[in-house]
Amino acid sequence: MQKRNHGKIGADTFCFKIVGYSILCLFALLCLLPFFLIIASSFTSENYIIRNGYVLWPKEFTVSAYQLVFQNPVRILRAYAVTVFVTVVGTALSVFINTMTGYVLQRKDFKWRNIFSFYFFFTTLFSGGLVPWYILCVKTLHLKNTIWALIVPTLVSVWYIILVKGFMRSVPEEITESAKIDGAGDFQIFIKLILPLSKPVVATIALFSALTYWNDWYLCMLFIDKKELMDLQYLLYQLMGSIKALREIASQTTVSVSSMPIESTKMALTVVATGPIILVYPFVQKYFVRGLTLGAVKG
Repeated sequence: MQKRNHGKIGADTFCFKIVGYSILCLFALLCLLPFFLIIASSFTSENYIIRNGYVLWPKEFTVSAYQLVFQNPVRILRAYAVTVFVTVVGTALSVFINTMTGYVLQRKDFKWRNIFSFYFFFTTLFSGGLVPWYILCVKTLHLKNTIWALIVPTLVSVWYIILVKGFMRSVPEEITESAKIDGAGDFQIFIKLILPLSKPVVATIALFSALTYWNDWYLCMLFIDKKELMDLQYLLYQLMGSIKALREIASQTTVSVSSMPIESTKMALTVVATGPIILVYPFVQKYFVRGLTLGAVKG
């Protein structure tokens, strides 16, 4: 009788796994369909898109949209280099500063932790506005037309600090105490002990920071006038604006709008802008959910 029950349970488990994996695969496919649509449409001719709409498989295959995007490859590659530098350096500094701040604010031996916590939280409710912030960045910090103008304004996030503070409560205090007994300093404890134990929240903050820096174009619009310092997103934003202007001009002349790869260029710009950053997620995915939920529950 027991063998029959075990066999029945094993069969039920096997069927459950098949159904579960099938549903997950179907859901994953549905999530990937928009990406397939974007990629396929970027290689589809403008006339076909206007006649039939977007497709999941390239029809009337063409690379005219990418030729338009990479018409000036040196400028695109330079913008890529600026964006990669800002993303890497900004993410590293943001992770270091926010994790260190969150760790200090949850230390019970830091007597001013409540005062500083209130100060950080207060800034989420009230701010000086855009004009004072711009004056501070330009007149006081002298960030105008420097690469740091794309990094410093978004370096610290109160939400990241709160997330780290909640996660750090799960780290046993005995680790810090035993390290102090062995003669380790606070900074040494943080670098060698706390950070390695905080991989989930570090990966979560790193992913959010990388996405923020990679997708940002607003700071470049405000603070950058030099072409060699323009990042990828703002350059593509300008290119899209130029395409729209060409469409307006073409609609008022005898030039055919359908001969300009406007819709397919939008898809090509999306591929160029989002392609590389998508590759980051698989490396931090195993830490992402744990870091986010632990910080959210305990914060």
